[in-house]
Amino acid sequence: MNLLIVTACPNGMVTSVLTSRLLEAAAHRLGWSTAVEVHDPKAIGSPLTPAQIANADLVVVVKTGPLSLQRFIGKRVAQSTPSEALLDPEGFLRSAAETAGELQQDDEADAAQSRSKPKLVAITACPTGVAHTFMAAEALQQAAIRKGYDLQVETRGSVGARNVLDAQAIEEADAVLLAADIEVDVARFAGKRVFRCGTGVALKQPDATLDRALEEATVLSGGAAVSASGGEQKGEKTGVYKHLLTGVSYMLPMVVAGGLLIALSFVCGIEAFKEEGTLAAALMKIGGETAFQLMVPLLAGYIAYSIADRPGLAPGMIGGLLAGTLGAGFIGGIIAGFVAGYAAKAVSRWIPLPASVESLKPILIIPLLASLVTGLVMIYVVGTPVAKLLAGLTEFLDTMGTSNAVLLGLLLGTMMCVDLGGPVNKAAYAFSVGLLASQSYAPMAATMAAGMVPPIGMGIASIIARRKFAQSEREAGKAALVLGCCFISEGAIPFAAKDPLRVIPASIAGGALTGALSMAFGAKLLAPHGGLFVLLIPNAINHALLYLLAILAGSLVTGVIYAVIKQPEAQPLAVGAAT
Repeated sequence: MNLLIVTACPNGMVTSVLTSRLLEAAAHRLGWSTAVEVHDPKAIGSPLTPAQIANADLVVVVKTGPLSLQRFIGKRVAQSTPSEALLDPEGFLRSAAETAGELQQDDEADAAQSRSKPKLVAITACPTGVAHTFMAAEALQQAAIRKGYDLQVETRGSVGARNVLDAQAIEEADAVLLAADIEVDVARFAGKRVFRCGTGVALKQPDATLDRALEEATVLSGGAAVSASGGEQKGEKTGVYKHLLTGVSYMLPMVVAGGLLIALSFVCGIEAFKEEGTLAAALMKIGGETAFQLMVPLLAGYIAYSIADRPGLAPGMIGGLLAGTLGAGFIGGIIAGFVAGYAAKAVSRWIPLPASVESLKPILIIPLLASLVTGLVMIYVVGTPVAKLLAGLTEFLDTMGTSNAVLLGLLLGTMMCVDLGGPVNKAAYAFSVGLLASQSYAPMAATMAAGMVPPIGMGIASIIARRKFAQSEREAGKAALVLGCCFISEGAIPFAAKDPLRVIPASIAGGALTGALSMAFGAKLLAPHGGLFVLLIPNAINHALLYLLAILAGSLVTGVIYAVIKQPEAQPLAVGAAT
């Protein structure tokens, strides 16, 4: 038999060569004559001649990506992947000879049409992993359907990765879209064209984001994608903001678990945990003495991880634990994370080693030197002054009068409603979460209460001014009510995206009122998420009725204001509300 072997693995030259060699050897054992063509990303090795193709009895094509087979029309062709061909090369060739069919013009036309359809894979991830992660994924999927693109989206939310991208999907993708506000592992995308942006951009401009991903994506090398000019890609949240939010996202589950366990210990009595051997004491030990002690090391460790990847994790956590030991709290942890991250990055970049010991750098040299630098900086430079600063801040928060409390609540409430899950919102949230480690619970209560106001307010407005809202907007209002009760401010985004000049001011008015009232009432919240459902846990919030009153008052203000100033609208929402 006269056999032609064609291998094409765009991102794996070694695989292409290995497959061709093994199949060629197996064909010789079978007594077949062969001609081989190997494709790689830059060139084609040993291209087949028209005479070889004309004399071929069988063509075996082993590929992992798109490849035109136009020249083989009319020949018996068998197609497969390297994983199948390498398992048993000789058996694979026998099977191919039995099952191969004649390649028709229509088959190649269908394949060409499939190849012409842009293929993308995407990852969405936000700091809390609750709202933006899934809303951005849905918006991108709907945009891909409208534009006729082939898109697979992996969501990295608070429950972990969902719809994980497989190797074949990544291999076949024309571009990789990373819509993430936190750092994600990109090692599996090495050699692929990658485009980065924030979840907010993907949510509000999904069509444009997909087009930019196809046009502006650049090849990922060395763990980072850079633009043609050498700078960061446009639309990507970088620097301090992204690194800080990465740390907060990994710390958040620890804060939630610790806070709720402390609240559960209070069910037995506010001071019941002081009695050794009781269930209340055990719950306090798990939540207050263990979970809360790990908060700052996790924060610092994953800030460093965001900066320097895995080598930064150990020095970051060491620095974070030192910050807790020295009394520097979350502020010291943030500083430790950045010191450790940039120290690890500097060691990796600027200390050359012989090739024989280069492999020791990530597991020995970087952790040792970066941990040493971070520890010395924390002990001799940062620890004491930051500890005094944090102690002063804690004392101020604990002893401030009603006027100062109201002003702080008003400020936090305003920040939570300015951009509905954007940088300003996340800054206020991160500040309040960090204070939980210092047992300052009032700012957290004001922050969560104000964050619930915009979506609840939009839901109220869609009810009391029903005639001003199109049917799709009324449906969006129902969804916003539910999302608001869960403390998902992003539930108001469909309204803000369409009518920002009215929605944002109305939301700020209600959120500021709620934040101020929460602080004035002295409300203290032990858990940083969960919305109204946290109230089901005894003692998770004090003054629960007054706290509900603050949320209701702000929501009514937002709802009434927007109901009055909204212009009647008969068109459907530009951004769907199915979440």
